[in-house]
Amino acid sequence: MIDLTGRQAVVTGAGSGIGRACAQRLAAAGAHVVVVDIDAEATAKVAAEVSGTPVVADLSKPDFVNALPADVDIVVNNAGFQHVAPVEQFPPAVFSKILKVMVEAPFLLVRAALPGMYERGWGRIVNISSVHGLRASPYKSAYVTAKHALEGLSKVIALEGAPHGVTSNCVNPAYVRTPLVEDQVEAQAESHGIGRDEVVEQIMLAPAAIKRLIEPEEVAEMVVYLCGPHSSFITGTSLPVDGGWTAR
Repeated sequence: MIDLTGRQAVVTGAGSGIGRACAQRLAAAGAHVVVVDIDAEATAKVAAEVSGTPVVADLSKPDFVNALPADVDIVVNNAGFQHVAPVEQFPPAVFSKILKVMVEAPFLLVRAALPGMYERGWGRIVNISSVHGLRASPYKSAYVTAKHALEGLSKVIALEGAPHGVTSNCVNPAYVRTPLVEDQVEAQAESHGIGRDEVVEQIMLAPAAIKRLIEPEEVAEMVVYLCGPHSSFITGTSLPVDGGWTAR
């Protein structure tokens, strides 16, 4: 059993999907979870489920960090969204917002949390990256760019944090059964002119050896492991949970 009693964790995008599963798993391990999401109703619901603290925040606005506690032991950078379009049709404003939410916001959150972690000599940064932090796919220029940038940021944090007892790692899932993926199925079906089932079978699961979607709880187990005592020597890594996608 991983015991995180007395630790405070911030999970972004915790109103649903991977973020919600991470909040639930960290709370089950004893951590107090600060549930951060842009959806007020979802934030309140998950915070109630885990006896945590709800924080409604738009991560595309830099001042979101002012609403978060300073004494954070664990940061799970999970929030994100997707837009699917060819590069020549990709809206620049959407590209910019994806980078703000998925790169700049993690930077700002970690920047605010590190001084306290350094002072206490312990901290865990877990970045929910993606197989798209390691591989590219067509029509996802902003998402792939953001995840590759998050990978680099995570490694820099790992190098700087190591002397202070702080680790930083990426978890890299392939397609997870979440609302975000449901939206992608719809967008891909429209973009390619095929049915939803064909998108899942022919596009999403084509590169993977294991032909199913990942469950959010599987990702959450990897996250909580990285916060536990047996992972203290794991830092600066990218851990694929991708059903064999990157084995090719």
